[in-house]
Amino acid sequence: MTITHVTMMELEAGLDHVRQAPKDGGRLELIVRRPAVGAREVLEVAELDTAAGLTGDTWVIRSSSRTPDGRRHPDMQLNVMNARAASLVARVRERWGLAGDQLYVDLDLSDENLPAWTKLAMGTAIIEVTDQPHTGCGKFVERFGVDAMKFVNSPVGRSLRLRGLNARVLQPGTVRVGDAVRKL
Repeated sequence: MTITHVTMMELEAGLDHVRQAPKDGGRLELIVRRPAVGAREVLEVAELDTAAGLTGDTWVIRSSSRTPDGRRHPDMQLNVMNARAASLVARVRERWGLAGDQLYVDLDLSDENLPAWTKLAMGTAIIEVTDQPHTGCGKFVERFGVDAMKFVNSPVGRSLRLRGLNARVLQPGTVRVGDAVRKL
């Protein structure tokens, strides 16, 4: 399959659809585990754990430039991306997981709708939005193009959190594709 990167014009044309994501109650559309660097496993069901994040994900062994000791950042346990934004930059659902996030939700992730420390329930788990920014990196550019990176990191893109948000697990539990995602 040959994929061409989305142009800025196409990205901007899709912005209204992203803005129409539900505000209070959405749906978990995709779960992706990263069992090794660069590897992806699409799951129907996953366990969220307060110590490990998404069970079996590499977050527990990742380093972070945002911690004094370089170890994993507790407030970056989960990466959550708006499914509509993922669809816009990736073009096809099979490529969403390349963004590197674990949870893809049909929910308005904007700063205005989900300020830091907002709690979200999904399945039997509760997660909390943190204040750690989630921005695109070189891998994002490689997979989705320069325009996609500029788009998600633009002032509008950042306020809508088009690249996604960071969260941590407050209450462990099971999540399934199709679960409702509710603001608490």
